Amino acid sequence: MEFVIKISQFLLSLSLLIVLHELGHFIPAKAFKTRVEKFYLFFDVKFSLFKKKIGDTVYGIGWLPLGGYVKISGMIDESMDTEQMAQEPQPWEFRSKPTWQRLIIMLGGVTVNFVLALIIYIFASFFYGDTDISAASFQDGYHIHNPLLKDLGFKTGDNVVAVGDVKVENYFDIKGNIIGAESVTIKRDGVEKTIQFPEDFLGQLSTSKDRSLFEIRRPFIFGKVRDSSLNKNTDLKEGDVITGVNGEKIKYFDQFKPVLDSLKGQVVTVDVLRGKEEFKTKLQIDDKGEFGFIATGSYNMYEELGYLSITRKKYSFGESFGVGYNKFINQITSYWDQLGAIFSPSTGAYKGVGGFKAIFDIFPDTWSWEAFWGITAFLSIMLAVLNLLPIPALDGGHVMFLLYEMISGRKPGDKIMEYAQMVGFFILIALVLFANGNDIYKAIFN
Repeated sequence: MEFVIKISQFLLSLSLLIVLHELGHFIPAKAFKTRVEKFYLFFDVKFSLFKKKIGDTVYGIGWLPLGGYVKISGMIDESMDTEQMAQEPQPWEFRSKPTWQRLIIMLGGVTVNFVLALIIYIFASFFYGDTDISAASFQDGYHIHNPLLKDLGFKTGDNVVAVGDVKVENYFDIKGNIIGAESVTIKRDGVEKTIQFPEDFLGQLSTSKDRSLFEIRRPFIFGKVRDSSLNKNTDLKEGDVITGVNGEKIKYFDQFKPVLDSLKGQVVTVDVLRGKEEFKTKLQIDDKGEFGFIATGSYNMYEELGYLSITRKKYSFGESFGVGYNKFINQITSYWDQLGAIFSPSTGAYKGVGGFKAIFDIFPDTWSWEAFWGITAFLSIMLAVLNLLPIPALDGGHVMFLLYEMISGRKPGDKIMEYAQMVGFFILIALVLFANGNDIYKAIFN
């Protein structure tokens, strides 16, 4: 069921973004009386799942979910229709239109993606507001589990004061600014200390089996019993909090491991908190140093138990415009910084580039419209920025040649455009193979 929820969100978001992006090309093309031969969601290699011709345009759904396209008459694109281009230009063709009209048609897709992201951020700010966790509410710092962070000098219990030059006021300030940061300032035992990241930190993190960073220290809240557990007949209920073992009080989940490891194979007495009631019960520890339980919990539960403080902000409709715009600009800036890191080999960030599985993994395994729209807005910006790259097979490549034509007054020859399109196509295929190859590599070796 969890897979169905994730794949449903993934396909819905992807389909929405593709259709709207292509609609961004379609509408100005039609407005300038340019013939659009095809409008497709996904690629129709050899055959289509659905197609219907209305007017001059065939609308359809392909079987290969790697994107979508509109085929515009008289345009050298991924279809490489050289037969059409060999004929005399017709008034309804793309190549017969003024340069400024062709530029608007090519920029239509990314424009729609940017506008969509902005609209989502504005309305999400109004409907959902902002929810974060006050950094000051973490009394005993963060849990550091990743060996990479431990090797750099971070320890469980460290409080994060700043990421780079950005002061940390809320928990998500850390994850939102960690990419591209050169250092993190922590407070340990009342003393501030700055720890520098190596230049290839992102590369090391991407190839690490453990990609956790500064994790919230949480209580041990009982969820359910594993099939292999020695405690199948336990009287614990979901939501019970285990607070101690053999009389030793234990506050955080990460503190249980060393205690249980020292008591392998033994029956112990545990302290349990159920609501406001406290009681004791007996549990068996297996030879792995575990009770055989699956822990549960949520930020709201942690807040009720006094482990953190959630900050909630609501905005009026008018305020949402400013808040949404700031989120939009910050996300573009952040993603641009990520691209800069990826194209700088010394950072090793290219090792973290992912394909469709990486995008699929972003979506939660429970349905949340708030999460769905937030991820869709991010993906819309990602799609727009990537399409603006000056690679001939992308919108940015076409824009590059159109700008050259406008500045020089000379139109590149069809042969040059055909060769450029072929080169761009192979570059795109290489990038797709690399990104999805990274996904496969991580799935096998990490």
